[in-house]
Amino acid sequence: MQDVTLVLVLLLAVVISGTISRALPWPIPVPLVQIAFGAVLSIGTKQGIALNPDVFFLLFLPPLLFLDGWRIPKEDLFKDASTVLELALGLVVFTVVGMGFFIHWMIPAMPLAVAFALAAVLSPTDPIAVSAIAKRVPIPKRLMHILEGESLLNDASGLVCLRFAIAAALTGTFSLYDAGLTFLWLALGGVAIGVGVTWGIIRLRDRISAQWGEDTGSQVLVSLLIPFAAYLAAEHVHCSGILAAVAAGLTISLMEASGRTNATTRIRRNAVWDMIQFAANGVIFVLLGEQLPGILRAAHETVVVTGHSSVWWLAVYVVAINLGLAALRFAWVWVSFRQTLSRADSPRQSPGWRLVAAVSFAGARGAITLAGILTLPLTTLDGAAFPARDLAIFLAMGVIITSLVAASIGLPILLRDLDLPAEPGSRAQADEARTAAADAALAALDKVIGAVPENRVDAPVYAAVGDRLSELYRRRLDGHSQLEGLDISRGEYERVERELVLVALRAERGEIRQRLRSGKLKSEVARQLIRDLDLAEMRYSR
Repeated sequence: MQDVTLVLVLLLAVVISGTISRALPWPIPVPLVQIAFGAVLSIGTKQGIALNPDVFFLLFLPPLLFLDGWRIPKEDLFKDASTVLELALGLVVFTVVGMGFFIHWMIPAMPLAVAFALAAVLSPTDPIAVSAIAKRVPIPKRLMHILEGESLLNDASGLVCLRFAIAAALTGTFSLYDAGLTFLWLALGGVAIGVGVTWGIIRLRDRISAQWGEDTGSQVLVSLLIPFAAYLAAEHVHCSGILAAVAAGLTISLMEASGRTNATTRIRRNAVWDMIQFAANGVIFVLLGEQLPGILRAAHETVVVTGHSSVWWLAVYVVAINLGLAALRFAWVWVSFRQTLSRADSPRQSPGWRLVAAVSFAGARGAITLAGILTLPLTTLDGAAFPARDLAIFLAMGVIITSLVAASIGLPILLRDLDLPAEPGSRAQADEARTAAADAALAALDKVIGAVPENRVDAPVYAAVGDRLSELYRRRLDGHSQLEGLDISRGEYERVERELVLVALRAERGEIRQRLRSGKLKSEVARQLIRDLDLAEMRYSR
């Protein structure tokens, strides 16, 4: 009963913190408000929430990473794949090595292996934090897609580095060869399992739906179970469950392009996933804030490890680590983005410092760092306390909060009036797709009406309704109007009207999906157009 009450309190905290964020006169991102609310919430509790990292990973990360992989624009991700991989792999290793030596030099009492472990959990940026900040800060779309792609993929490389750093701290040995092989197994195995599990479940689901009909509730529940199935299957064979969840999201997005799911299921499924995303994101940051007072209470004991007497030295270390992370990220991004985000008219020109600084500030840390640092073992192999564990947890927590604050304050300043390369607009692409969809609808209507025998009793009804619908589509072709024009009158022709409207809408959807598969239409634009068609179809489907 106590656990159920705790869950309800956390959900209520998410709702209240969101309301407070909207009511504030200053544009403070919701995650920071939720962290503060969680800290206040912990004051009224006698005992803090015991956060099990394995449970934390399982409950929150698979569905959220799955959803990010599902909804991220695939063409933009693949277009900047080289830059994303440079950030997700190269920058992580660069950060782990650089920050590991820097932290050990700054805090000699922290063993080098533990310093590398701390650097490993600080190296991945957090997709949840990045998305939360983007809701308040107008980040350019291409830049946002690169940041999302990086944060989706760098978790595996960071956590692999963490695993080997912990092993080195416990055993005192490290093998670069073994580390490389393990990374390949974790990454490639995780992706393969995520793709395979999703492909098998979707094929089985489609076969059952074709045989016995589609049940909306079951379809939504299947989509909720897929990320957990992929994650658990990958972890069972010691692969990356995180990459498996991301790969599952990418796979279902590509498989759903066939359009076998009906409109009602898609609309309800999107509503369920939006709610889960809102609740899970909020609970993560409320929990982060709830853990903060307990860590601060232990600051007096923690500072002894550093050899100082004042707790303010911990704040100095947090600031220094943030500056070190920003400097390494700035240097790497300056090289990596030289051609990716430089001006289109001079592709060899170096990107401006403000743009590189914006990308550096956008590297906020969040749930991955929190969960990762809590996986540090309590004891070594001989039973002694794990060295500097509390200090590492405190520093990681400080970096999470500082990076969120820095991103919230710095990004609006850096992006204000920034001259960025022009991005191709989607309006013309959407208008062209609507025109092609209207032509497909007219062709489908002509085919259906032409197949009605003239001696049928309702042949005149088909002809009259078909003429009215065709006229509405021709008017849309002239002005690219929206779907409101399909709201035709009801009466004795209702059955025929419904039948022909559904035929036209499905023809439109088929044309949009065809353009999406051929690369003529971006996935973001296609998703919005299909959503409009789904909403229109729900009005006529009974």
